[in-house]
Amino acid sequence: MEKKKAIDSKKAGEFLLNYALYIILGLLILVVIIIEPKFLSAANFIKILTQASTRGILALGVAGMIVLAGTDLSAGRILGCCAAVSASLVQSITYASRMYPGITKDLPLILPLMVSIVIGILFCALNGFGVAKLNLHAFIVSLGTQLIAYGFTCIYIDSQAGGAQAISTFNQKFLNAVNGSFNIFGFKLPYLICYFAIASIIMWVVWNKTTLGKNMFAIGGNKEAAAVSGVNITRNIMGIYIIAGVLYGIAAFLEAGRIQSVNTSTGLNYDLDAISGCVIGGVSFSGGVGTIPGVIIGVVILQVINYSLNFLGVNPYLQYIIKGIIIIIAVSIDVRKYLSKK
Repeated sequence: MEKKKAIDSKKAGEFLLNYALYIILGLLILVVIIIEPKFLSAANFIKILTQASTRGILALGVAGMIVLAGTDLSAGRILGCCAAVSASLVQSITYASRMYPGITKDLPLILPLMVSIVIGILFCALNGFGVAKLNLHAFIVSLGTQLIAYGFTCIYIDSQAGGAQAISTFNQKFLNAVNGSFNIFGFKLPYLICYFAIASIIMWVVWNKTTLGKNMFAIGGNKEAAAVSGVNITRNIMGIYIIAGVLYGIAAFLEAGRIQSVNTSTGLNYDLDAISGCVIGGVSFSGGVGTIPGVIIGVVILQVINYSLNFLGVNPYLQYIIKGIIIIIAVSIDVRKYLSKK
């Protein structure tokens, strides 16, 4: 009898440890609903998913690095740099202060998208090279890349003929492609949510059905054992980073259209939101653990918290404190899970 009680107690403890953060965040959302019942509406939920879409695509890239037992502090600033360059290529040709007055016809949208992706890949390849070949910790190399990307963004925006100003006034074709929606029996489904869904499906296939995905988990779980098993560590790490670069470029292109104005602060703290969403969704900093559905849930839950705090009119500075507490709790629970397994 006592043995059964001990087993039940252990199971209860494991359950609380595994789902503690979801319980805490669920209670927080419940409090918001009690305070303001109007928060619980289909319109608000669509807004939340739309806002979470670009950061969710960013988080899909960051998640791979966390599975590799690393991180990426440069994701937000890389997004800002990609967004600035791609946004300058989709400005309306009737806008007198556009960055490239020599462009007299709207460019095919695939061109600025590809430019954004290439920039994302270059920065992520730099991070990947530092981790895979130079054996630098991902924290250090991404911290350096963060500053480089931010510097490039500032120089690029400051190089405008009219001086430093936000890059805005985009052509309608671009805005429609980003902010449009499907009309399904009177219900409007934003394109951004569809883009996020497509990216999530593709990344689920990469993580679960490809050799690269299996090797990613092997390297994150035990790098030395993976090397002994014949896994090419450098090639696989670079592969994960390059995929992240593609996702960053896509997220940046879409984010420029969503916010409709890009400046030097675009992307600020996006990396922290992406990392928080991943950890909330169960991607472990210890490496080798994580799922795409978990990342999606984590990103959406975090955006629900962000949106609810704004919805209630909570002081923006206090919101930073709340987000910081959430990050600390999430990482603390992750560490406890790792120790309990050991």
